[in-house]
Amino acid sequence: MRIDLSGRTALVTGSTQGIGLAIATGLAAAGARVGVNGRSGQSVGRAIETIRGDVDNADLVPAPGDLTNDDGTAAVLTALPNVDILVNNLGIFGEQPALEITDDDWRRYFETNVLTGVRLTRHYLRRQLDTDWGRILFIASDSAIATPAEMIHYGVSKTALLAVSRGFAKTAAGSGVTVNSVIAGPTETDGVRDFVYQLVDESLPWERAQREFMIKHRANSLLQRLIQPAEIANMVVYLSSPFASATTGGAVRVDGGYTDAILP
Repeated sequence: MRIDLSGRTALVTGSTQGIGLAIATGLAAAGARVGVNGRSGQSVGRAIETIRGDVDNADLVPAPGDLTNDDGTAAVLTALPNVDILVNNLGIFGEQPALEITDDDWRRYFETNVLTGVRLTRHYLRRQLDTDWGRILFIASDSAIATPAEMIHYGVSKTALLAVSRGFAKTAAGSGVTVNSVIAGPTETDGVRDFVYQLVDESLPWERAQREFMIKHRANSLLQRLIQPAEIANMVVYLSSPFASATTGGAVRVDGGYTDAILP
């Protein structure tokens, strides 16, 4: 299957590292013009250099801006007024005992993980409906289904994304626009490495630490290893393509079999 996204413009939020960077790279490799987003011009510039090192002739648009505030959002919308493919990847996570999560913590997680995507979808979906073609994706998590005891605020925010994507898919019903969420399983990123070492012995070498983390904290995984960011990106690139034209309103799993259910 050769996916060709030439002539399409994409925006991947939070794409300066981790899963977002892998998604931006994958879309660029498929021929899309890709907006790279992060909070600062410096981080965006470094990410663009990284992508161009992996993808010859990558067509990239710097779109720096903190999407949790009005000025940052306006800057991103100015850089990319219209996109054919929107990937709402921006998110934060971290371990915190449930009884110590403050109202401000809850608001920050909901603002970052949910409302940033809602705002951008509200803006771009209108244009996509006018042109009768578009792809909107929300990067969710296995935590949306199996709420982790060590970070319920994160889990709840990802659960919300499943409802948000399903609701916007209904708004796009009967059109050439599809809206889906991607349920990403435990994935190896710099942030996850730090998180793993919060939960296991910091003196362990990475391979042993990863295995202990999976056994003790993610025992349901059938893959029994952390997923690579490019493996998440592969699904996103497919869902962004014409080949996925009949997939909408779905919660598509790339979780290594972590979720112990036949359906999401």
